[in-house]
Parts: sequence; C-alpha cells; structure tokens
Amino acid sequence: MERKEAIEKLKKLVGKELHALAGKYNVTIYRNGKVNKGWAGHIFERYLEIPINSAQSPNFGSWELKSIPLRYKKNGELTFKETMAVTMIDPINVCQKEFEESHLLAKLRKAVVITRIVGDSVDEPTKIHSVVEFDLHGKLYNAVKDDYDLVRQTLLDPQKGFDALTGKMGYYIQPRTKGSGHGSTTRAFYARPRFLKEFIKI
Repeated sequence: MERKEAIEKLKKLVGKELHALAGKYNVTIYRNGKVNKGWAGHIFERYLEIPINSAQSPNFGSWELKSIPLRYKKNGELTFKETMAVTMIDPINVCQKEFEESHLLAKLRKAVVITRIVGDSVDEPTKIHSVVEFDLHGKLYNAVKDDYDLVRQTLLDPQKGFDALTGKMGYYIQPRTKGSGHGSTTRAFYARPRFLKEFIKI
C-alpha cells in the first residue's frame, strides 16, 4: 500500500476508540498476563490489511508506520507521554553507514505517525487523535544528521564506543537504552518530544 493511500485510510480512524477496534480486528491487549506492548500498532496494521512487521527497514518498503501516545497533564494540557522509538542501534551498521544510508533516515524520512490519547492505564479509553506524516528536509534534516553523526563518531572513537552512548546525547534524536533500564546492553534511537512537535500539533 502506498503512503498516500494509507494516510487517507488511517485518517478515517481519527476520533475512534482503540479498545473497540482491538476487538474488531482480533488484537489481544494482554498476552500471558502482561500487556502486549505493540497492540495499538498491530490494530493499525490489521486495519490496513498488511503483515505485522518489526524489521529495521521501513515496514512498507517506502514508508514507516509509527504509533505514539499522548496524555493529559493535571492542568488539562495535552502532551507527549514518552519519546518515540525509531530503530535499534546496530553499532557495526552505524559505523559503516553515513546518515544518508542509515536505518534512522530510512525510518524517519517517510514516517506516518498515528497519535492516540491514553489514560493512566491500558484499560482506560484510548482515542485516536491524529494522523501525520514526517518529511525531513532543510535545517531539521541537518540537525538530525548531526545527532546521528555524534552517535557514529562516539562508536568509532576507540576511547568511547558503544557503552558511551547516553540519552543525554542528541538534540532531536537521542541514543538510549532499550529495554529494562539498568543492565540493558541494547540501545535504540529515540525521537525527543521537541522533534515530534515539529510535525504533531497538540
């Protein structure tokens, strides 16, 4: 399915409640007593009638589908609940590839992002807020490239390397531990809220 067609179809879901869609498309919210973390994304993939996919290349060849949660603060202001995971950091791959050939750019350049308003728990109503598309160019492109190059230079530096990657790095895109925090040996690129705000109006 082409990106434009998918966006038009996904926009028909704006305002709909996700739990009802989970039942309609036979997506389980809980698995083995634990929350199925990818349940929201699985709904959208089933809705678009495409295979569930977690590969590093964009899931639909030329574009990538992402889903991120929004929440209301106590003062009623809508905000991003968390940063958005973009792609895993494979140190060998990052060292070998310039930004122009990177998984990070491939994922971000043509991303379609679905935002959903969530409550304090997965059992509370979840309403689809918006569907937006990312398109990196100009100053934003250059700034994300700088963030990638910082990670790459750190990996290439024999005095630093993979263990030196920290969530404090990067203005728009940060390299951060993926998984259960302390002790985790994996890292991923995450888009900070300031990057998301470039495209998502809340």
